[in-house]
Amino acid sequence: MRIGELLEGLRKELETLEREFRQEIPKKIQAARELGDLRESGEYETIKDRQGFVQARIAFLRQRIAEVSKIDLIAIPKDRVALGSTVHLVDEESGEESAYTLVFPETMDGKRGWISVASPIGRSLISKRVGDRVTLRTPGGTRVCEVTKLQTLHDSMNLPSPLHREGEDERGKVTDQTCSGPSK
Repeated sequence: MRIGELLEGLRKELETLEREFRQEIPKKIQAARELGDLRESGEYETIKDRQGFVQARIAFLRQRIAEVSKIDLIAIPKDRVALGSTVHLVDEESGEESAYTLVFPETMDGKRGWISVASPIGRSLISKRVGDRVTLRTPGGTRVCEVTKLQTLHDSMNLPSPLHREGEDERGKVTDQTCSGPSK
């Protein structure tokens, strides 16, 4: 899942919850108050619980949107496993092949092979390169695998290398004079 799609989904959920918090919940609270004794009203308590949940979720979504919006795609490594990478592995014992794509926790989907960068397997894979061995600890046991193929976020989106910009060498020294000013 692309960052834009994730942000769109988070913003849509935020908008829905903010509408509920500002419009629907106050109406339901007022209706429950009109029924009489609030100390014995299960409906009132349920609405107040929902109000607290919605308020907490709104705060979480605002924070998550801010965090995701700050991600600098250029800073994501091009030569190592990171967010957005698809990693192909071969189990050293069984020879079984598997592939995982590292995604945000909100978008993980085990059936599609999308695992969270924060999951135990995701954390084990971070910063690995083709040819590296990785130990995966799962509820089913420990597996030792070799990284056989890596497609980074940069490969799938054709982003410039985070190691150096076009017209620069690996030390950041300008090698292409056409980037030093406007062309004539």
